[in-house]
Amino acid sequence: MDRSLNFDWNHARAFLATVDEGSLSAAARTLGVSQPTLGRQVSALEQALGMALFERHGQKMQLTPAGAQLVEHVRAMGEAAEGLSLAASGHSDSIAGRICISATEAMAMMVLPTLIKKLKLRYPSIVVDLIASNATSDLKLREADIAIRSYRPTQPGLIARKLAEITASLYATTEYLQSLPHPLTVESLTEACFIGFNTGDNRAYIESLAEFGLHLHEDNFCVNADSHLVHWELTKQGLGIGVMPTAIGDHESGVVRVITDRAFYKGEMWLVSHRELRTNKRVRAVFDFLAEELREASPQKPTSGFRSA
Repeated sequence: MDRSLNFDWNHARAFLATVDEGSLSAAARTLGVSQPTLGRQVSALEQALGMALFERHGQKMQLTPAGAQLVEHVRAMGEAAEGLSLAASGHSDSIAGRICISATEAMAMMVLPTLIKKLKLRYPSIVVDLIASNATSDLKLREADIAIRSYRPTQPGLIARKLAEITASLYATTEYLQSLPHPLTVESLTEACFIGFNTGDNRAYIESLAEFGLHLHEDNFCVNADSHLVHWELTKQGLGIGVMPTAIGDHESGVVRVITDRAFYKGEMWLVSHRELRTNKRVRAVFDFLAEELREASPQKPTSGFRSA
């Protein structure tokens, strides 16, 4: 006998979020709802399906065998719903409306405000939502419409344009550098104090610097900060050596390059959007505006056009 299922898609979203996050509290934060609301949505889906989807172990939620069999089916429904939303928004003919831009903290703080001011003068009916985060926004899940990244994206279904080559260097105040043994070389800097990241876990930073001949250990990091903006402020206060893209750091009056004959990072700047959103006039207008402005602001301007990721 055929059995028709009639359940709210929000209940399915609650189910998927709980699977991905592992607990009701984490899933509720992800979806922006209260934990009791999300718990009721999961329970309602279980009642509609007539089966238990989770076993509860304290705060953790473990899938039952029946729930595990349904995950990929519900996930496919979610991807189809996201695709429908993207396709619909991609055919919008209106310039007016919201646009969400994702960028690193440094880019969002030190470069984009001036550009957004110019953007608003050109398109006053556009409302800009700016995500300042060093985490990667998922464009397919609509966490942002446009992202500015320091690497070429590989996720299928994205359109990317390379804007420039980027470099980063080490910076410090003149006063701090005067306290170090001279001459300053990559060898002598192994005794210097550096501003670190990730509240004390600087392994990735150490490995990156080692590629350019600067070999440090965790004891070199006298202060650590999760935020790159805080990292930079600590550098400007003379607490040690910090890192910043040269396009920003070279224009900061309070600091100087520690080693002038080399950069300590080489990468690329990419502007990224979802393929279907590229047919949206508002997104296209902002994408082209940012491409033009960021290319003009960059010392190196490659001729690369669009590339499918």
